[in-house]
Amino acid sequence: MGWCRIPRMVKCNMTYQGGLHCQLQHGPSGATIYTDAPVDNHGKGESFSPTDLMCSAMAACMATIMGIYADKEGLDLTGCTIEVSKEMSANPRRIARIETVITIPLPADNPHKEALAQCVLGSPAMLSLHPDIQVPITWNWVG
Repeated sequence: MGWCRIPRMVKCNMTYQGGLHCQLQHGPSGATIYTDAPVDNHGKGESFSPTDLMCSAMAACMATIMGIYADKEGLDLTGCTIEVSKEMSANPRRIARIETVITIPLPADNPHKEALAQCVLGSPAMLSLHPDIQVPITWNWVG
């Protein structure tokens, strides 16, 4: 997308805290988040698992790219939600499918509908997924 800025390197740090818990810190802001292994993989499920965080980050990336477009076009996407449901495969253990439901606070006949869909499909996180990961997307237009 032509409006993207020049890429820059952002450093983040991870500290393993034991007990399958990790602390992640965003270098520029200092913001901190935590992960835990899921219950079905030796953890307690006390926080996002790393793969939960990956799917949630994909949703946030989609929303951010749509938000950039919306700001340029004078659209208000406040209240947009993206629900992701992750399905894992067993062998190898990896994300197999991320069911995605996007609810947009605009009418279904909005002239920006296709451009917003292209924002989602062209979002950096979406483009970074392994091609074997299925990402079916359901759109709900509620404006």
